[in-house]
Amino acid sequence: MTQVANSVPQRYLRTQEAARFLGLSHRTLEKHRTHGTGPGYRKLGGRVVYAIDDLTAWADRGARISTSTPGRDAIPPVRQSAQPADADEFGR
Repeated sequence: MTQVANSVPQRYLRTQEAARFLGLSHRTLEKHRTHGTGPGYRKLGGRVVYAIDDLTAWADRGARISTSTPGRDAIPPVRQSAQPADADEFGR
């Protein structure tokens, strides 16, 4: 059985498919990729693809038993970029 599993080629998912696999929007996954807080990915030509094993490992980092479980290895939320220091209250 393990020989059969080892002979199956790795499946890669595009951003839309990976987001659906994780239960996230594709924009959230793109933002995680931009900020370096998302799962590992690969660039094949101009395409971004994710290995299912990488998606599962990233999601497993957020596994908890209770709300009081320490979260040192938690997945951080995507944060909106801060405004430039010279921007006024209207973003100008």
